[in-house]
Amino acid sequence: MATAMTFEPVKKKPLPAGLPREWYESHNRRLKAMRLAISLLDSGTYDARRATNRKIRTMAVRTGIHRPSNVTCKLVRAYIVSNGA
Repeated sequence: MATAMTFEPVKKKPLPAGLPREWYESHNRRLKAMRLAISLLDSGTYDARRATNRKIRTMAVRTGIHRPSNVTCKLVRAYIVSNGA
């Protein structure tokens, strides 16, 4: 009989202070792209060529993420490719 596993969310730590603004922007962009890539993979989009900007932005709306830029969409496709699917 399978038992339900419960997961506790990871405790968030504050970001390190004193880094250049570009570092924080890049960090947040990578997090956003990773969340979108996971959502696309969960929905069955395993091929980066099928992950168009339109599809990525539609997934962002569905998951409540702000509209990603072209750079973020490109990063999402890179994450899907690196998934090895």
